Amino acid sequence: MTYWDPIPTLRACVEGEPLPGLARWVPAYSGSWGAWPDAWAELNWRNVPGPFYGAATDTCWVGRGVAPDHILYDDEYGQEFVYRQPRTPEETHRVMAAAWQDPMAGFACDGDAHWTPELVRDWWRDRGRVREWAAALDRTWSVSEDEGRREAADGARAYVAHIDGDLGDCLRGYVFHLAEGRPARAGESLPRL
Repeated sequence: MTYWDPIPTLRACVEGEPLPGLARWVPAYSGSWGAWPDAWAELNWRNVPGPFYGAATDTCWVGRGVAPDHILYDDEYGQEFVYRQPRTPEETHRVMAAAWQDPMAGFACDGDAHWTPELVRDWWRDRGRVREWAAALDRTWSVSEDEGRREAADGARAYVAHIDGDLGDCLRGYVFHLAEGRPARAGESLPRL
């Protein structure tokens, strides 16, 4: 699987290009978005490796409203994190919109500066921990009387499916990107996890 780099799309947006169809979620653009200096230190362990991640986010549960295929909430504090990295401009716009509505500014997009091939491999080796967490969350929240938790259980199921499905190939492409500074070309071998 070829890695798709969302950072050029992010840069275009913060330089003034609109987010198509998402203007109501993004009241203003900020060239400094994702530059919170201590975000990585607050990284939520449930984030899938990649450029976008949630750290000390709010607990308002609004991210899934605009990016349900990418954002999930933890069960400890209700903070938001990224369970699937964007693979298209529209998906990038949705993750950005989710991040921009966080009043705590707890999302960041500088994961490429922190993840290394070794850290990605470590995360992958320990994926059973996050998979079991997501499966347990689904079991608990899918039977909740709270409609928001039942909806978020969909995200937990999607996270498990992502881990069991194409996430390994996605991370192999990401490791190549981190090591080589570019996506793999057709026919190039991807590294092992």
